[in-house]
Amino acid sequence: MENWTVDQVCNWLRQRNLGELVPKFREEEVSGAALLALNDRMVQQLVKKIGHQAVLMDLINKYQQHKSGPGAPTCCCETASPKLPEVLSGKNLKSFVARYKTLQWTSSYALPDFPYDIKCILAEKKSPDHSMRIRIIEFLQADMTKYLEGSLYPNSQQYNLVVSALLQAYPFLDADGNGFLLWKRALKDRFKYVRRPIADDEQVLRNKSKFGHRRGQTRRPPPAEHKLEHTQLQAEEDAVHPQGSALAAHIKWLKEEYLKAQRNWKEVDNRMKMTMEVRRKMISAKAPVQDILRLFPFLRCPCQLFREFQLLTHMDIHKKTAEILEVYSESILSLDVVRNNPITILLQEHLNQHTEADVLKSMKMTAACLLLPDVFGDDSSLFAAVNEEVRAVTPVLEVRNPFSVSGCEFVLQVGREQLAQLADCSMALAALLAAFQVFHIPCPSRIRRTLSFLHSLLFE
Repeated sequence: MENWTVDQVCNWLRQRNLGELVPKFREEEVSGAALLALNDRMVQQLVKKIGHQAVLMDLINKYQQHKSGPGAPTCCCETASPKLPEVLSGKNLKSFVARYKTLQWTSSYALPDFPYDIKCILAEKKSPDHSMRIRIIEFLQADMTKYLEGSLYPNSQQYNLVVSALLQAYPFLDADGNGFLLWKRALKDRFKYVRRPIADDEQVLRNKSKFGHRRGQTRRPPPAEHKLEHTQLQAEEDAVHPQGSALAAHIKWLKEEYLKAQRNWKEVDNRMKMTMEVRRKMISAKAPVQDILRLFPFLRCPCQLFREFQLLTHMDIHKKTAEILEVYSESILSLDVVRNNPITILLQEHLNQHTEADVLKSMKMTAACLLLPDVFGDDSSLFAAVNEEVRAVTPVLEVRNPFSVSGCEFVLQVGREQLAQLADCSMALAALLAAFQVFHIPCPSRIRRTLSFLHSLLFE
């Protein structure tokens, strides 16, 4: 049965007087392997009539019992499970097992094979309407439940991984730049919706009891004036799991100080260093950059972005990139591959209008920086958008009037959102490289050679 196709499963249903289920099973593409993975909750979602639910579960259970049979091995794992440390016991053992299951789940998860109608919409790269978004969310929720072995309580990291996989496979679903948060919230709401009518499930009752809920109680809605504050605090709790009031106090102070015109930079440095550990945990758990910046807004300041990079690598990246551009700018501009490039032509027009040595040197360094992707045959739109709209979601420089003495603008964008304004090309290049490192953002393959070259010079 494990190797049955969807058609074979449908024929099997007809033979057992369950022909009414065939359209739904075809729609959800339930193969033999998926059929054997169904649990009580998934069957309740898939089959409406209680009689059909009972018959289907009975058939699956009988097949499983027949398959195992008397004398069958009790363990059929293909790989040996890691041996638990002998010192683990009680709560430590439970914690270890929970972490191991999470790692096992995340290492094996892959996006499901969506039904035909969803595939058509995704293939056309069209933004789905409301009903189709619900279909996608429902399918992801059912698929996550399968990986969670029937549990209806995914953790934050699992939500992040599933939504990241969805947006990585279909980037157009993140057209407005806020797609990650919207899809994650919709997925969490779907799990809440599925849990709501289940009043007798042991895990649901245990989690409700954990948060003070008693059988027959209904949650009192929070006052309207506290609703926004409650939502914000809950988001922060999901993102960082603060271990005490000290961390919350640091985050609050940093948010308030960021809004001031005159800032206490010495205290900012101190508190950013004290909160670095939780920030790195968020980034390791693939939390969205927007969530990290909301809690730690000083990462929008180039000096703090460079300081974070220095704490990680013990390197002054701004000083190093300035040295790289100064050394290599003349060599880059002399290459044949960039001779007829629009950037080179624009540079020559502006060089003829100035005689100051510092201005000419700055213009050449700017041109060399912008021409780097063309030297290595990479996609320049993933590196810098010169007088154009930024389309990439990975870190990219938005550059306006690159050779204007007074009107030149450099802006670092991440996820089509402005991260920082920068003074010159060396600071802009340093911020671009630092953003990839600090936020653990994977390097796009179409810009990999350029960034690898710069990375080799940084850490030579």
